[in-house]
Amino acid sequence: MGRLWIKRMSLSARQLQRYARNIALAQVGEAGQEILSHSRVLVVGAGGLGSAAAFYLAAAGVGTLGLMDDDTVDLSNLQRQILYGAADVGKSKVNQAKATLQALEPDLNVEAYAARLTPANALDILRRYDFVVDATDTFRSKFLIADACHFAGKPYSHAAVLALDGQTMTVIPGETTCFRCVFGEPPPPGAVPSSAEVGVLGALPGVMGTIQATEAIKYCLRAGKALTNRLLRYDALSMTFREVPVRRSEDCPLCGANPSITALRDADASA
Repeated sequence: MGRLWIKRMSLSARQLQRYARNIALAQVGEAGQEILSHSRVLVVGAGGLGSAAAFYLAAAGVGTLGLMDDDTVDLSNLQRQILYGAADVGKSKVNQAKATLQALEPDLNVEAYAARLTPANALDILRRYDFVVDATDTFRSKFLIADACHFAGKPYSHAAVLALDGQTMTVIPGETTCFRCVFGEPPPPGAVPSSAEVGVLGALPGVMGTIQATEAIKYCLRAGKALTNRLLRYDALSMTFREVPVRRSEDCPLCGANPSITALRDADASA
């Protein structure tokens, strides 16, 4: 797939120096770095996954980064959510994340949404971006993002972590296996324990969030092979990755031949 066409604009001397290691890559170059500077990526969830993904997207030179989360920083977050420090406890996650990321890259445009993604606002927000990173930690949010990206026609990276295990896959609506092809419907409330119950290794969301950032950058550049039609599983305890092939389902309620989901709806908020 070829790169996106953009109006040619010369990189500044500061940008050439800052992004020299990106530009040295044959898959990026100056043209690719300019593409990144015009790219727009939305990160939904500013926790463990979102911290890592947002940090590396900002560092890579993505021009506009959307951050969406209605939560505040809690002391227990600091074990894995690297966007924040002890002084941020009690403050808005997206506002503190914006300050941190703009300190890293002053030219970065951060669009902060201190709100929850809902069926009412999802399509309007998602349509403003080129790629979506699902960095949420509830089934409700993950299924909502999957459905919203389908209806908005937006590619996205899914990831989830629990205890010592992580998983991730990329979806390009209308072309690849979708989230519901693999997972169907949200599990019943209480069927899957939360990280508050079983814990999560602090570095684990960093690994998965970094992969999500990589997928977003590759998509913006139209470079390499996306993590589509494959679910990548990571076992931190044994330090192994396992790739599971996944196929589009003709019976998928979202993207199948006769979908039962034809409009955006909310999953059970308790799921």
